Amino acid sequence: QLQLVESGGGLVQPGGSLRLSCAASGATLDRYAIGWFRQAPGREREEVAFITSDSIVSQYAGSVKGRFTVTRDNAKSTGYLQMHGLKPEDTAVYYCAAGPVFRTMEIWGRGTQVTVSS
Repeated sequence: QLQLVESGGGLVQPGGSLRLSCAASGATLDRYAIGWFRQAPGREREEVAFITSDSIVSQYAGSVKGRFTVTRDNAKSTGYLQMHGLKPEDTAVYYCAAGPVFRTMEIWGRGTQVTVSS
């Protein structure tokens, strides 16, 4: 059974960068689309980015477009979310998820905290 583990979160100053990783185990990731989501305290979970299993298509929330990049390495069964130009409003727990259909997520990781603060 596919399991996902996020890593790479932490504390960063405004304007800084982080790269989140989503490592898969129990099954290969290459047949799954990947999604990244985030949830800030007191707010609903929101979509951040999606990428198809073959990396041909990616989509971004308007709030992160141009600053975040979603990629994947199927040989390593790992997905990535590169984040640049981080803002305090990007502070949240970030989750990766996977599913057999683009934007339809079925398997979720436990999340990694990203805090943007000076």
